[in-house]
This record gives sequence, C-alpha cells and structure tokens, in this order.
Amino acid sequence: MRRGIAATALVAALGVTLAACGGSDSGSTGGSKSSGELSGTVTWWDTSTVGSEDKVFKKLAEDFTKKHPKVTVKYVNVPFGEAQNKFKNAAQSGSGAPDVIRSEVAWTPEFADLGYLAPLDGTAALKDQGDFLEQAAASTKYNGKTYAVPQVIDSMGVFYNKKIFKEAGVEVPKNITELKTVSATIKEKTGKTGLYLRGDDPYWFLSFLYGEGGDLVDAEKKTVTFDNEAGVKAFKTVKDLVDSKAAITDATNGWDNMQAAFKDGKVAMMINGPWAVADTYAGKEFADKANLGIAPVPAGSAGQGAPQGGHNLAVYAGSKNLDASYAFAEYMTSAESQATIAQQLSLLPTRQSAYLQKDVAKSEMIGFFKPVVDKAVERPWIPEGGSLFEPVKVEYTKVLTGQTTPEQGAKAVGDAYRKLLKDWK
Repeated sequence: MRRGIAATALVAALGVTLAACGGSDSGSTGGSKSSGELSGTVTWWDTSTVGSEDKVFKKLAEDFTKKHPKVTVKYVNVPFGEAQNKFKNAAQSGSGAPDVIRSEVAWTPEFADLGYLAPLDGTAALKDQGDFLEQAAASTKYNGKTYAVPQVIDSMGVFYNKKIFKEAGVEVPKNITELKTVSATIKEKTGKTGLYLRGDDPYWFLSFLYGEGGDLVDAEKKTVTFDNEAGVKAFKTVKDLVDSKAAITDATNGWDNMQAAFKDGKVAMMINGPWAVADTYAGKEFADKANLGIAPVPAGSAGQGAPQGGHNLAVYAGSKNLDASYAFAEYMTSAESQATIAQQLSLLPTRQSAYLQKDVAKSEMIGFFKPVVDKAVERPWIPEGGSLFEPVKVEYTKVLTGQTTPEQGAKAVGDAYRKLLKDWK
C-alpha cells in the first residue's frame, strides 16, 4: 500500500491476535525450535490499506499459523504514514517493536544503518534467494548484507476512465503536451476535469522529475541533483498543469480526495500504482471493471519515467523469536503467497517464479505493470533515502499553491539535501 509517503493515515492501528492451537499472547518471548518445531509469538506490523489489502494479508498470516500450530501471529495494522517513526521510536527504546515489519523499500537501508534489523543471510527468510527479481532485491541490501525480503514491487501509471475518454473522443496522452490537449477536450466535451494531480505527496511528483531527466540525488557520485535544470523544469510542468486547468490538485488529504474524484467520475485520469487497483474497483464508475484503463505516465521532455517502489518484510534485531520470524517472513514472500496477493490485490510479485503461475500470468493488471516496473527508476538505496521526501513535499505543495516559484522551490530542496547529506556536493 502507498496511501502516501508522508501522509498521516486516518485509521487507527488495529491489533488482532491470530492465535493457533498452542499459541501464546505473551509478546515475542518463548520462541523455541529445540524440538525442531517452531513455537512462540510473532508480532507483525502490517502497513497495508485498511478495508481492502489488510484482509488479504491477515488471511495469509492465519494460513501461516495453520502450518505452524504452535506459533501465534499477533497481527497489527499500523497506518502507513505513522509506521516509519513508530518503528524507530520503539526500536530505539527497546520496547514495543514488532518481530516483523512491512517496510517501505526506502525505510530498509535506514533501519539497517541504525542497527534495528537482523541480517537475513543464511537464514530461512531468504529461501530460494536467487528467485527474486534483481531490482526488487536491491532495496534489501546494505553494506554487503541482506536485511529484508522483498514482498511486492511497484511503479506508477495513468489510470483513466474509458467511458469519459470515449464520450470526449480522445486517446490516452503519451506526453505532457498531449495531456494538456486531451484534458482541454475532455473539459469541453464532458465538463469534467482531465487529471487529478496529487499535490500533498512527493512520490507522485517523481514521474515528472524523471520525465525531465532529473533525479533526487546521484548516490554513486554523492551529489545532490534535485536543484538542477531538470528539477526546476519538473516543478514548472506540474504548476502549468494546474494553472492551465488541465489538472486539479489538493494540498491536504490528497489520497482520499483523488480516489473519490476518480471513482465518482469527476475526473478522467489520475496517476497511481497497482496498490490502488482494488480500491478503485470499489467505485461506482468501475462496477464494470473493464471501464478502468491504465497506461504509462505521460512522458516529459526527456522521456517517460516512473519510480520503483514496493515493500519488504524485515525482522527486528531485538526479536526474542528469530526462528519463527524468519519462517514467517519466508512464508509471506513465498511464490504461493505472492501469487495470492497478485490475484486478489493486483500487487506485483518480487519472485520470478510467481509470474509463471497461471492466474498471475493471465492477470491484465499484472501484465500492464510488470513492463513498467522493469523500466522503473530505482530510488537511492541509502540510509537517508526515506528522509529525502519531506523537503520535496514542502516545496512541491508550495509550488502548486503559488507560495513559491519553481526555481526557489528546487533551490530550497537542494539546500535541505546538503544539510541532510553530509559532505555531499
């Protein structure tokens, strides 16, 4: 799930104990493998969307306890926007951290650098390690060790309402210029807005940055690149989309407003990822699932680009039940579990073998997003990677709402990065 890199989720954490025969509610203590059988409690923080994704992940956890009847999985759904800091605070204090966390890919290097994650090399968690997609496995490694197991991988595309497009007599835009033209025609013919541009989350800005040939940083050269010409141009592009009324935006609660506008047919397009498919199908406009179209994000002047995202499962270094935690991470990222997730949620597997399974291979949504993921731009897998978004969030919103200029916004982000990244150019 990706409701927002920096958004505050509206739902409270939901704690549910999935108790199997012989299990215990005594936290993470009591784990044993002396008899060759796993036992004890594994607390799992799931950060997926409540109401859709969480049901699938919770059911998978229940299935794990059927295979290991002496293990209890304590399932806790932690709002995505709160999970990063909540985990760091718990791990730092040594109290309240889960045994396993569903980590956004950018969090993994940071948690590893802080010493909060258990190395997984040589453990049961990395069973059939060579089966993982290379780009998915990249985010799990830090300083030569593996600290997580890739669970899902994703990128972004343009979701569009086929009925509105047919009524307006337009084709899917392939670049920004066409996006403005198509949006103008949709407004003229249907009275509806072309695009909902999410303005409160920097992850949604990355496709425009990459489309202009830019990036957040150059990790190999330890150079800040956001405030170069490409970064300025990307800010100008999104600002122009709003000023020209090709798009509407919102500086707060962007996820809910975007989803509602698109599901109710008030806007013809939105930029989103596979994590949004299940929720989008719940909208009245998509009672007929065939009405949902997905295409690559329109290209900028330098080409088409979309960010690589996803989630990993990481094991807390202070877990009192490591063996069961390793087994749980392996089970939840197995080809069979990933196939179930793909079938029910359209989330892309990280294992090559999962794509060979019949139901996954015939999925239209998986078929679209897999080539997009293959070409997605990797984010910098550095400890500060998860912290790079906040400066962009602040300036992105200010640019869209006219509180600052694209030039000033890009410079402010660059300045913030150089304070964060010591000794970087």
